[in-house]
Amino acid sequence: MSDIGTRERILHAAARLLAESGGAPISTRAVCAAAGVGAPTLYHHFGDKDGLLDAVVAYGYDRYLEGKRSRPAGDDPVENLRRGWDAHVEFGLTQPAFYALMHGAGRRAAASEEGYKILLGEIEAVARAGRLRVPVKTAADMIHAGSVGVTLKLISGSDPDPELSPRTREAILAAVTTDQVEDRPSSVSSMAIALTSALKGRTPHTLSEAESAMLREWLTRLAVE
Repeated sequence: MSDIGTRERILHAAARLLAESGGAPISTRAVCAAAGVGAPTLYHHFGDKDGLLDAVVAYGYDRYLEGKRSRPAGDDPVENLRRGWDAHVEFGLTQPAFYALMHGAGRRAAASEEGYKILLGEIEAVARAGRLRVPVKTAADMIHAGSVGVTLKLISGSDPDPELSPRTREAILAAVTTDQVEDRPSSVSSMAIALTSALKGRTPHTLSEAESAMLREWLTRLAVE
């Protein structure tokens, strides 16, 4: 079998054992047995057990991103955030061992950066609609921290509260978004946030680089008022 095929076989075996473990640690010996390879082959491809687990984390997160990438966006940007939160929590509940490993200390998969960028894009859409109360990154960090915290709490508790996720979700969305659906934002801060998002990666032709930088600084100050 090809070198790539062997690596994939080991990775799939480790992922299957992790999913079946219920959160219990898995050994490299068990992975080797399941994949039909010797320990030297595993270490050749992954370096050590930590390298294997990092690869499994990336594999698990990519499964989550497959659904996130393919989910069509609706017309309401806030509702898109709500659906994204629910999909995140559902993945954690259906793949608890993967999720716990993914969010363990020091195991931030490279794929998680893509997930965060998708979240930023969804929040920027809310900002452009004039419905964001706080700066984009602040909203992203609040939503990310809340959804991860809720999911870890639900998969680790013996008697999970089914209302924990929706209540936390709605509390955070109420803190970072508004139901205002007028053509223009309803406050100075939301107007500043919307304009900041609209200007992202652009320099108005009528302004110099220095003037553009100053404009962005002013908008940042106004956004947090």
